[in-house]
Amino acid sequence: MGFMVPDARVSRRIRPTGTDRILSAWPDSPLDRRLRGEEPWMLPRAQVVTVDAEQRRVLQALTRSRTAPVRAVQRARIVLAAADGASNAAIARQLSIRQNTVRTWRGRFAAHGLAGLDDRLRPGRPLVYGPDTHLRIVAMVTSQTPEADTVWSHRLVAEHLRESDGISASQVGRILADLDLKPHRIRGWLTRRDDPAFFTKAAKICDLYLHQPDDSVVICTDEKTAIAARSRKHPDQPCRPGRIARREFEYLRHGTVSIIAALDVHTGQVHTDRIGRNDSATFIDFLTRLDQRIDPMLTIHLVLDNGSSHTSKATKKWLREHPRFQPHYTPAHASWLDQAELFFSILTRRLLRRGEFTSKQDLTDRIELFTAVYNRTAKPFRWTYDGRPLKAA
Repeated sequence: MGFMVPDARVSRRIRPTGTDRILSAWPDSPLDRRLRGEEPWMLPRAQVVTVDAEQRRVLQALTRSRTAPVRAVQRARIVLAAADGASNAAIARQLSIRQNTVRTWRGRFAAHGLAGLDDRLRPGRPLVYGPDTHLRIVAMVTSQTPEADTVWSHRLVAEHLRESDGISASQVGRILADLDLKPHRIRGWLTRRDDPAFFTKAAKICDLYLHQPDDSVVICTDEKTAIAARSRKHPDQPCRPGRIARREFEYLRHGTVSIIAALDVHTGQVHTDRIGRNDSATFIDFLTRLDQRIDPMLTIHLVLDNGSSHTSKATKKWLREHPRFQPHYTPAHASWLDQAELFFSILTRRLLRRGEFTSKQDLTDRIELFTAVYNRTAKPFRWTYDGRPLKAA
């Protein structure tokens, strides 16, 4: 198939149109001059990238990071390769990206350094709810209380601001989440009375745990009261492949049991007794039995909390009359220093929480059996706290 070439004589007789006259008067562009051969073709030069030692350290750390965003790692690799003299095309092939991407971040780093590798702020759509709305929400959930409820919910906040702002509950939730405000949550807090000797007392007890005195035994004692003896109305269904064990919701109450425990800190052995009342007479009776069971040549360092049965006049009088017992009271609100609490925690998790007990005597027998089995392999707790002030939570 051929092309028809117009006759030159005919072409000279064709008068130029208005479009031709406009184009002929339009100034030549660099591309036109290069197409006509009047100017040489010159490719744009890549910007020179220089990286100092500190910038290189930061960029290399980014490339090794497993938690940094992928875009940040990619930009760091582009800059490092450019600093090593690689061309845009070589970097693009190595990282499987476009040359325009390489050119962009190469230029941004050359102009602005490490700050140039961050995303620029985008305008987005105008804010619907401005700072005033945010301040009203913050003031409401932090300093006001609802009319009838005890806590603000997203719906209550939205209803309260319906007339002034017309905001939705979902938008209230987004604003609170952005400000990390959680009015529906609460954390318990104890404002304990100021005790200048708090950490001195704590350190003294911890020193007993960490360094056993010569010719002595360190005993921690405490009570666990009102342990419920309960049994289910119907038997449990055992677990099966693909299904966890099932337990009847309804249960029968058979009363409660209280126990007292003494734990030998440096052997881990525990002795428990059932008690009918948690009073001074019961506690003194328990101390009397301890006095009879422990080698009379040993001094007994007794760690106990500030319960009423431990600090009563009768108890203190008995302790004065038996100098073999050296009481060490935990500071106020620091009963967690008493290691007997650790045994009670183990007892709860391993026996009481899921156990079924048909009577108070059954519960007592099961506790005594658990204690006997526990003592077969009992070991002292690995205590590491030395009584120094704790960091604020």
